[in-house]
Amino acid sequence: MVVLATKIYVEGAARERAMRSLESLVANRIGSLEVDWSVGLRHDEFPTVTIEGPDATAARNGLRQEWGEITPTLEPDEEYVGTLSGWDEEGFVLDAGQDVQVPRDELGLGPGTPAQIRERFGLVQHIPLRFVFGSPARVAESEHDRLYDWTRGPGRVNVNSATKSEVRATVNRAGHADDIVGIDRLGLLEQSIVCAEGTDPPGLLASIGEYLPSELLCVIP
Repeated sequence: MVVLATKIYVEGAARERAMRSLESLVANRIGSLEVDWSVGLRHDEFPTVTIEGPDATAARNGLRQEWGEITPTLEPDEEYVGTLSGWDEEGFVLDAGQDVQVPRDELGLGPGTPAQIRERFGLVQHIPLRFVFGSPARVAESEHDRLYDWTRGPGRVNVNSATKSEVRATVNRAGHADDIVGIDRLGLLEQSIVCAEGTDPPGLLASIGEYLPSELLCVIP
């Protein structure tokens, strides 16, 4: 069994849609392998994929590579994925199956309070982030590279609580299909809308925000 490092925290019909979306994504990733699999959901909202068959090892490794994995224990100096659970003046709290505190001085994302850093990089709640476990834990270099790349691009609007297909449908409904380059999947329910040249991220956020019961944050170059 693989516990994927992305959370399903919505309820009701939205949860059912999220589970169907995850099943489709898992099928796309491992459907060609000789395995039987099923998707479940743990009490802490992390999804599980149970896999059996001759290609089970390859299937598990493929899912770990795509989503990251929640493991029972964390080893010092190893890189893991956790979801952004909270933040305060002391730093970030990541959920990696257990709370991991990343102190302010170990974020490595420039000046400002943790709340200011979160807003500057568009870190919506529950976004998966790579970290290196230790005393203290720190944000991984690979994560630094990704986040700083965002600030050098054309701008983004990051969204939580919605699948990629739901965000795309919302952008189309709001009449902005031609104003974006695409949508990057950050987690199952966390997406990053990549703006086209000349598109104003705050303006896009204002236009689509009324259609999405989500947190939306801009990344402005």
